[in-house]
Amino acid sequence: MVSYNPKSLKAEEFINDQEILDTLRYARENKDNLALVNQIIDKTDELKGLSHREAAVLLLCEDKAALERIFAQATKIKDAFYGNRIVMFAPLYLSNYCVNGCTYCPYHLKNKHIPRKKLTQEEIRREVIALQDMGHKRLALETGEDPLHNPIEYVLESIRTIYSIQHKNGAIRRVNVNIAATTVENYRKLKEAGIGTYILFQETYNKEQYELLHPTGPKHDYAYHTEAMDRAMEGGIDDVGCGVLFGLNLYQYDFVGLLMHAEHLEAVHGVGPHTISVPRLRNADDIDASSFTNGISDELFQKIVAILRITVPYTGLIVSTRESQKTREMVIRYGVSQISGASKTSVGGYAEPEAEEEDSSQFEVNDNRTLDEVVGWLLKMGYTPSFCTACYREGRTGDRFMSLVKKGQIRNCCLPNALMTLKEFAEDYASPETKRLALEMIEKEAATIPNEKVRDIVYQHLHDMDGGMRDFRF
Repeated sequence: MVSYNPKSLKAEEFINDQEILDTLRYARENKDNLALVNQIIDKTDELKGLSHREAAVLLLCEDKAALERIFAQATKIKDAFYGNRIVMFAPLYLSNYCVNGCTYCPYHLKNKHIPRKKLTQEEIRREVIALQDMGHKRLALETGEDPLHNPIEYVLESIRTIYSIQHKNGAIRRVNVNIAATTVENYRKLKEAGIGTYILFQETYNKEQYELLHPTGPKHDYAYHTEAMDRAMEGGIDDVGCGVLFGLNLYQYDFVGLLMHAEHLEAVHGVGPHTISVPRLRNADDIDASSFTNGISDELFQKIVAILRITVPYTGLIVSTRESQKTREMVIRYGVSQISGASKTSVGGYAEPEAEEEDSSQFEVNDNRTLDEVVGWLLKMGYTPSFCTACYREGRTGDRFMSLVKKGQIRNCCLPNALMTLKEFAEDYASPETKRLALEMIEKEAATIPNEKVRDIVYQHLHDMDGGMRDFRF
């Protein structure tokens, strides 16, 4: 029997099936043990997180009072590490050519009626200018897996193009990359190209189910895919982003597997995932989400986000426009710290909308508001939208970023950077009403910066922005 070893580099040892099954059995046996449940919740006061077994007990617990405590702790812990900041980004799909046979994705090789597209560098330029004109500063690149159409050289050239574009006051300052599992050499090239976070969703950690969901193509190799983060870190990328696609497999299994992956990265590399994404399965071109029987309710989704927040307090949690405004509002309260805005999940569509017969979307978007509307919505709820990329640009990545977070320097570093980027958005892109809300938020939050010297510098930079200066950062 394969034994569980979080320090192993073998997928079936650090994501160990028997350990997950034992964990879920332990959770079932103790979900009504309120003394243990409350002891676990009490432990989160230390702000050091929980083990996958402890988190599983909370996941299966249905006691109303305990759930109220979990949500309260999630709110408190989120505020302790992230304050009221919400980081903004947008996806940019470069190509939907793909050689895999994934049963939940319309880009699968056998789909012969979805339009196949690949952006040229000039088309990328137009898309990026359109995103800059909205106010975006941070992108997540997406491509299908196709060695012929989407080789690493194409991705690298696209990154160079994106970083080179200066349009009016616009600039993309951080490019995160979500591409298929690849080699250490290619990860090294991505690092040298200046990417921010390397993102790769596991989809499901259940090996048997994974192989059924990925019947053909290179993604069928469970171990190669699951071990990708280790190769990325070996290649010098110290910010990685994990995630599962809830709805493909039993959520309890994938919840535990996701946390075991985070523990593995911490054990081997000294730093866990920079972000965790929690997408849910959605309808797409030839995909009927209702044909998958493992979907999760909004209430359960909210519970999962809250428990992730108290279990991995230093990790950013991401919810995309897969979710509706109502759902996003719900989970932001309990742990989400990054959201996309005005997203297009098609290849192209920012510069010029796609015709209906040319729709190349990967999935249905449930929040179709403009970026200005999303920013205004956040401000009205008391959040500070942030377009900050300072840590990445100052080299505060990996363990250096985590050290900053753990030391509680949010209000002396992240908040000032958030306010200055919000000021940029207000001056250059916002509608009159959103600008008014933004300036009110900036004035209110700037006064809370604890360090007097930092606070004075922020006030000076905010004043300088009125004169047209841009791109200040700590």
